[in-house]
Amino acid sequence: MVGVEIRTTRYDAPDAVKLNDLVQLEYVARYGDGDLSVMDAAHFDPPQGLYLLVYDDEDLPVASGGWRAQDASAEGFSAGDAEIKRMFVVPEARGRGLARKLLAELEASATAAGRTRMVLETGLKQPEAIALYESEGYLPAPKFGYYRYEELSVCMAKPLR
Repeated sequence: MVGVEIRTTRYDAPDAVKLNDLVQLEYVARYGDGDLSVMDAAHFDPPQGLYLLVYDDEDLPVASGGWRAQDASAEGFSAGDAEIKRMFVVPEARGRGLARKLLAELEASATAAGRTRMVLETGLKQPEAIALYESEGYLPAPKFGYYRYEELSVCMAKPLR
């Protein structure tokens, strides 16, 4: 991981948009459609959220991820939740531990912001993502959010300390 740098950015910054477009293409390839969850750049503005990009030693964006505050709602969230969104590593940078490093940064910042639980939604067609989250202590959780009624949806959670 020599030469990588994690930077805070806005969800609508050009490099973030570029990686978001790539993750959407991956969703289309795996599921037939992009992620239709409502997203707004303001959702990730501190202290109610955070959006991060990882840059490689050539100053190219190679990974992204963010969290946004959620509280008790009809969509199944609980008070104090921090929802992970848009975790993605470009194919050529995978296997280098970038997602794990990014996840640790997101958890630390959500904890510092007073959030009590990290939650995420992924899908059965993303076994590598499920394996990462399980290895970091995430457990199955009751479904929440936009895809809570979808058969392929997998929701996970981890308490923050």
